[in-house]
Amino acid sequence: MDYQQITTTLARQAAELLQTAVAVTDEQDRIVAGSDARTIGLPSRLAGAPLDPAYLRVPLRLDTRAGEVIVARPQHDEGLSPRLAQIIVDLVISQTISINRPPSRHALKNAFVRELLQGLIADEATILRQAKLLELDLVPPRAVILIDAAGFILTPEGVEDGRRTQLLINSIVSFFTLPNDTICAYLGDGEVAVLKASNTRNLATWAANGLRQEGGTSSWADLGALRRASEALLARLRLDTGAAVSIGIGRHHPGLGGLAHSYQDARAALSLGRCIQGPNGVHGLDRLGVAAFVGLGDEATKVELAQHLLSPLDHEPELLDTLDAFFAENCCPSTAARRLAIHRNTLGYRLDKIASLSGLDPRRFDEALQIRLALVLRALHARDNT
Repeated sequence: MDYQQITTTLARQAAELLQTAVAVTDEQDRIVAGSDARTIGLPSRLAGAPLDPAYLRVPLRLDTRAGEVIVARPQHDEGLSPRLAQIIVDLVISQTISINRPPSRHALKNAFVRELLQGLIADEATILRQAKLLELDLVPPRAVILIDAAGFILTPEGVEDGRRTQLLINSIVSFFTLPNDTICAYLGDGEVAVLKASNTRNLATWAANGLRQEGGTSSWADLGALRRASEALLARLRLDTGAAVSIGIGRHHPGLGGLAHSYQDARAALSLGRCIQGPNGVHGLDRLGVAAFVGLGDEATKVELAQHLLSPLDHEPELLDTLDAFFAENCCPSTAARRLAIHRNTLGYRLDKIASLSGLDPRRFDEALQIRLALVLRALHARDNT
């Protein structure tokens, strides 16, 4: 900060508000801004000289510099309350410092991540240059975990408690122990974004042992591991904060621009999941049920979700034919079996296999509806692209 510029602004604004002469001195009691000693009625050398009690002295500290703001006796007849004068001077000092102080590294990082996730920085070279200046590693592939901790971070008046924000971020960073595993940023409104490294090494802890990766397309492939990581993180945050916390997880999308897409996934999942399933949960687009098809506004994401849900059946044409017949017969096992010319037990076996592969049982209403909507969306998408 420019000490001379700030003290000059401070003396001018305080003098205007108080309607009297104001001076600012440095560590050696020399007047560095405002009225000169003769105008304000001060001794030419302040050091060692007692000051008239009518003068008000307010300590001033700007980083490593120190001094005082000295307020003279008003020239008009109205008295000046020392308490009121001190409050006004304190407010002017605070305002002047905040206006002239350059933003902190944390504030710059938060602003950069916010703009990145909102898609306001499109050029990858610009993203990498700014990330390097802020010492943020965006080389590993990352997915967005969006944390709603408004009940912990915001005061009853809706104002951010910076100390609590930092406590939450410290808890997140300490939970993920690998170097450069997470980049955390406060987005406002009680929400923290975590740019979680989502390559094989960084997700190994959360992979399901002995199981294939979940999902059939690349953007969904690691969602299961991200969910397990987020569920463990949620337990930690609830323990550390004692407050209600909700988490939305986004898929990994390739490229630096993919972070904005991942954020859109996480925001949609958080908004819908919190509304449908309530707080204190981890929400992903693949676990929202019918709400995802109804609540999502982006048609492309709906089609991708449909393809993801059906992908385990892509190499099982017999099972897809079974689903078509089952839905054509209004989910009636006996008539569906006759339509397929198979025994009812065989139909039951096929339905069991569909449930095992896809995680959705066509004999349950909500899950049957998801499968049916996914089939329709995929068929419409295929038609539109032929």
